[in-house]
Amino acid sequence: MRYLVPRSAALVVATLLAACGDDPVPPPTAAIDFGALLETAKGEQPEARKGPALDRQLVEAALERTKHVVEYDPSYIKLDYPGGDVPEGTGTCTDVVIRSYRALGFDLQKLVHEDMTAAFSEYPTNWGLTKPDKNIDHRRVPNLRKFFTRHGETRPKTTDAADYAPGDVVTWNVGRNKKHVDHIGIVSNVLNDEQTRYMVVHNIGEGPKLQDVLFDWPVTGHYRFIPEPA
Repeated sequence: MRYLVPRSAALVVATLLAACGDDPVPPPTAAIDFGALLETAKGEQPEARKGPALDRQLVEAALERTKHVVEYDPSYIKLDYPGGDVPEGTGTCTDVVIRSYRALGFDLQKLVHEDMTAAFSEYPTNWGLTKPDKNIDHRRVPNLRKFFTRHGETRPKTTDAADYAPGDVVTWNVGRNKKHVDHIGIVSNVLNDEQTRYMVVHNIGEGPKLQDVLFDWPVTGHYRFIPEPA
């Protein structure tokens, strides 16, 4: 059986509609020590796990998200920092990724915010911001793509299922009629019914789901971010 995914642009375009930041200030230009950042990013989150099984644990965390009832809601919300999260019963595609990594002790809110603070000019300017916004930056797919490019492993964007491994992060353009709409998910370790490719954990409007959608849309990014704490 093939899993069907809603294609309505109204469900996915909302990801890009969250409000922008506060008063503008000149962006900082300090260099970033990513190793130290990983240590501080743990904050009050669970102790970051170690070892080669970290990719499997990320997959397990993503699959656990599919047990939650989540209403798709891209609203801009002021969050605690670090470790801030939108209400448990709400979220978007990025929140699946954020919550999965946080279960392993890696806080993408803090990681992305600190990296943007140190290298703001390297990040997309899609929203007209002139400084980082810790409430929303990590919840935007283009920012996550840039972060994974800078601090993870960038992998080939192909249509060969063999190139995609459990724990990989994939982004797509799910827009229609020439409209670009970003989407993101995590490759699972569960094969589809035909045993030809791994299924994906994502949220495109109906909450976190495990679905056979790896090549349903053009792939715009393919990353591996399995950091090993010192």
